[in-house]
Amino acid sequence: MEKHDCVIIGSGPAGYTAAIYAARADLKPIIYTGLEPGGQLTTTTDVENFPGYPEGIMGPEMMEDLRKQAERFGTDIRFGIVTKAELSKIPGEYHKLTIDESTEVLARTVIIATGASAKYLGLESEKKMMGHGVSACAICDGFFFKGKDVVVVGGGDSAAEEATYLAKLCPKVTLLVRRDEMRASQIMQQRVLDTPNIEVLWNTDTLEVLGDKTVSGVRVKNNQTGEESVVEAEGFFVAIGHKPNTDIFKGQIDMDEVGYIKTKPGTASTNLPGVFATGDAQDKIYRQAITAAGSGCMGALEAERYLSEHEVAVEG
Repeated sequence: MEKHDCVIIGSGPAGYTAAIYAARADLKPIIYTGLEPGGQLTTTTDVENFPGYPEGIMGPEMMEDLRKQAERFGTDIRFGIVTKAELSKIPGEYHKLTIDESTEVLARTVIIATGASAKYLGLESEKKMMGHGVSACAICDGFFFKGKDVVVVGGGDSAAEEATYLAKLCPKVTLLVRRDEMRASQIMQQRVLDTPNIEVLWNTDTLEVLGDKTVSGVRVKNNQTGEESVVEAEGFFVAIGHKPNTDIFKGQIDMDEVGYIKTKPGTASTNLPGVFATGDAQDKIYRQAITAAGSGCMGALEAERYLSEHEVAVEG
């Protein structure tokens, strides 16, 4: 069974940044990429808010740059999915990871960078227009819709936040709420209702995202009257929540009720020794590439410190 000082689970900005720092510290990190090497950014078109790219960059291209940088310092990047984790509670002990339900490896430190997945409605048209007017992140993509009418679907705090954020950029925001009330907190609901260029359509289901090469509108249905109509818009933002990709760690690591891993304030440390959580797997507030990268750095630095404190010699 292979033994390693540092295994990183996930290959988004958090995972690759952790690898860069860990490799430069001579921890000889191993990355298991997961099902989607590069993470959510590989499904993103233009990225304009990551420092260092004055002209912007395509999401897949940026992740390729991060991969090359991690490999340059000696990171062993492996395509594989960690399907089981047996994490030790004893400081200095190995953690056992199962890859693709067959291969087992041991790791003295584990950096979790499995990310979170945006929830979508499951419409074929939604999938087709992904990156061409359909988005799950207003902060990431809102700028591209400046001066355009957009639609937001959802009824919770995320939807309210997305709608009010977009209302600062767009002439009109239509918020589609499936019920006759919102699940958002009262203060967020009031903020939506007080914003003049947000129109709320209650009891409304989304039937289809319209458009050829880009979004041109959304076909909706009032689930009380059965009446169908089309909302003209050039952007469609899905804000029905995210699911952290942390199921394999349940029952071992402290999590909140949704599944986000809890870390000690100001650190990437979990309740288990030698296990660190980074990126969207533990961040339900910001969910940005730059904050994920920063937490990946934290995870690697803390892993290095952990190994040093336990007088563990780095293996070749």
